[in-house]
Amino acid sequence: MYNKKLLNNEVQDFIRNYKHEVSKLAFAGSPFKTISVQELIQQIESRKKIEKKLPRWFKTLNIFFPPKLNLEQTSSEITAKYKASLVSGNTLADVTGGFGVDSFYFSEKIAAIHHFEINTALSEVVKNNFKVFGKQTIECFASDGMKAVLNTKYDVIYIDPSRRHESKGKVFFLKDCEPNVPENIHALLTNCKKLLIKTSPMLDISVGLNELKNVSEIHIVAVNNEVKELLWVLKKDVVSAPYIKTINFTKPEIETFNFTWNETLETTYSLPQKYLYEPNAAILKSGAFNLLSERLKIKKLQKHTHLYTNDTLINFPGRSFIIKKVVPYTKSEIRAAITFKKANITTRNFSESVDVLRKKWKITDGGAVYLFFITNSEDKKVMLICSKL
Repeated sequence: MYNKKLLNNEVQDFIRNYKHEVSKLAFAGSPFKTISVQELIQQIESRKKIEKKLPRWFKTLNIFFPPKLNLEQTSSEITAKYKASLVSGNTLADVTGGFGVDSFYFSEKIAAIHHFEINTALSEVVKNNFKVFGKQTIECFASDGMKAVLNTKYDVIYIDPSRRHESKGKVFFLKDCEPNVPENIHALLTNCKKLLIKTSPMLDISVGLNELKNVSEIHIVAVNNEVKELLWVLKKDVVSAPYIKTINFTKPEIETFNFTWNETLETTYSLPQKYLYEPNAAILKSGAFNLLSERLKIKKLQKHTHLYTNDTLINFPGRSFIIKKVVPYTKSEIRAAITFKKANITTRNFSESVDVLRKKWKITDGGAVYLFFITNSEDKKVMLICSKL
């Protein structure tokens, strides 16, 4: 269990104001008789790790922080708030409670939350933190959440399965995670009105759909153009194809693009025109490459080149550029066109990697020039010299 003396004012001030390398503290030892240097280092390192991810926890006094490993899978405040917007009702079970960030925000939408965490020490930490935050509607249980929800009915059941091993590389299945959701799917849907599952962005959507039943919606959530999590909404009586919602939290605006799974529209292709559009990471994860053309009235550069173009600037969910020059990919023409030493390089459907291109053409990273090495609609390799809008 955690040393309650870590919450003494003097100790809290030390943890919050320590600015040096923790290695220095390790050599110096703890300045407090009743607290070990290891306890201090853990609190300092873990608190620092969540500064941007969980600013509310970072700023609040008397918060216990578990080891950094327990913080790696936890939701950020941005994604936890978004999850909370998907739920309603009176009761919710957080089967894999962890550090409690999701339960915290669920409690702002649902009257009674049961937070299950099988790690007794982590459950104690979370219980203390909810008390500090004044969260009286969240009850913590240091027990197996899956066993609990298979025997009790809730309005919402929320599960964040973790991978048991990394041996399968990029391809993995929900049946390889803990807890095993697919083998319990029927019982779970019997015991709730809505089942919400969070998975890693590494999970292939088609694989997830094959393993799960009654998927109503899939939310692909990105923050600053990095996909953070997939959210699967399941309901007992769903028969139609799932609705896919992509969301990218950026400043100053939020980018969204929604569609129905397996929806098809006709794609039109073109050589590069005045403007170039690169879809955000959430859309790329969704695989909605062929829907963008018809929906947004833009043209795709090539079937496997997931970039778009037109002559009229539109509000696009991703990055937008103005094309300054289109250069055929020949040694003489590329050499003549590269009159700069720095550029941001992207490849799409191209035979050489970014690293190879940098070395080959002696271009360092950065600056205001954006280069796209692509295969165009005539299946020819070209370099696009662009400026970001």
